[in-house]
Amino acid sequence: MTTPLKIALIGAGAMGRQHAGYIARESAATLVASTDPFSSALADETGIEHFTDHREMLDQVRPDAVIIANPNDLHVTTAIDCLERGIPALLEKPVACSREEASQLIAAQHRYDVPILVGHHRRHNPVAERAKAIIDAGRLGRLATVTGMWQTCKPDDYFSMEWRRQPGAGVVLINLVHDLDLLRHFCGEISAVQAMTHNALRGFEVEDSAIVQLEFANGALGSLTGSDGVVSPWGWDQNVNEVPLYAKHLDQSCYFLAGSEGALSVPQLSLWRYGEARGWQHQLVCESHRFTEGSAQQRQLAHFIEVARGQAEPLVSVEDAAWTLAVIDAIQEAARTGQRQIPRSP
Repeated sequence: MTTPLKIALIGAGAMGRQHAGYIARESAATLVASTDPFSSALADETGIEHFTDHREMLDQVRPDAVIIANPNDLHVTTAIDCLERGIPALLEKPVACSREEASQLIAAQHRYDVPILVGHHRRHNPVAERAKAIIDAGRLGRLATVTGMWQTCKPDDYFSMEWRRQPGAGVVLINLVHDLDLLRHFCGEISAVQAMTHNALRGFEVEDSAIVQLEFANGALGSLTGSDGVVSPWGWDQNVNEVPLYAKHLDQSCYFLAGSEGALSVPQLSLWRYGEARGWQHQLVCESHRFTEGSAQQRQLAHFIEVARGQAEPLVSVEDAAWTLAVIDAIQEAARTGQRQIPRSP
C-alpha cells in the first residue's frame, strides 16, 4: 500500500480551509502542518503542527508537497522558497501579481526542476472537460463569438482583510482570472484586449466591476463582464455545483459560445444546431450533453498527488498560467489607457 503523501498548507484562510477539507477526504494524502501568521485555528481544530513562518515549517517538517494559499502578493516568493527546498507545490491562482513576477517564477522552476501545479481548478471540472471535448470535436464549426459573465455580491466582511482592498486584489485578478483561463482553454490564445474597470460600488483602490473585450488568435471575438458587488445569478460559482459555500442558480448559464455550425451554453452543455435546413427562419434543435459528476477541487488534488510523485505533468503549468496573467496585465493596461493592448509573453 502506498504511503499517503504528506502535504503542508501555507495559508489557512478561507481557501486554505477548503484545501484542508479536500485533503481530509483523500486517502492518498494527509495534512501534516499549516502556516499562517494570523491564526492557528485550523491547526488547533485538526491537531496538526502550526507555524507562523512557512520557511521554518518547510525546514522542520519537510513535507512531501505543499499547497500555497496565502495572499496573492506572496505567491511567487513562497513558491520559490519551496522550489529551493525541492518541494513540489500546488500554487493557488493567480500564479503571480504581474508578468515580471511570473517570469521570475518560470526562471526559478527551470533552475530547480521541481513541479508546480497552478490552481486553475475549473479545468478539472467535468463540465469544463466535456465542453472542451464538444468544441474540439468541431461541433460549433468555426468559433465566432464568446460571451462570459461572472457577477455576484461579496459580503462586506470579505473585505475586512486589508490586502483584498489594495492593488494585487480586485475582481479582475481574483475572480475573472478563472474565467479568462477557462476561455483560453476553450477557445485558444487571446491575442488582444480592450477593457474598462471601475471602483464606483465600494471606492476601494481596486476595481469592483469590469468589462473586457477579447480577440482570440483564431479570429473569434468575446466579451467578459464581471462585478463582485451586484445582484446577479450569472457566474460560474453560482451556476456550477463546485464550491458548496456559494448559493446556486444551476439553471442559469455563464458562458455562451457560437460558431458557424452550432452554439453551446455552459454549464448546461446545451448544444444548438440546425436540422436539415439552415437560416434564421428555421428552428434550431437542442442537444443536451451529459457529463460525469465529480468535484473539480477533489480531482485537482488527486492530479496534484500524481504530479508531486512524478507520475504526471501538471495540467496547468506555471508557463500556461503565466499567459493568463499576461492577459490580466493587458486588461489592466487597457483599462488604464483606454487603448487596445496585446498580451506580452511572460
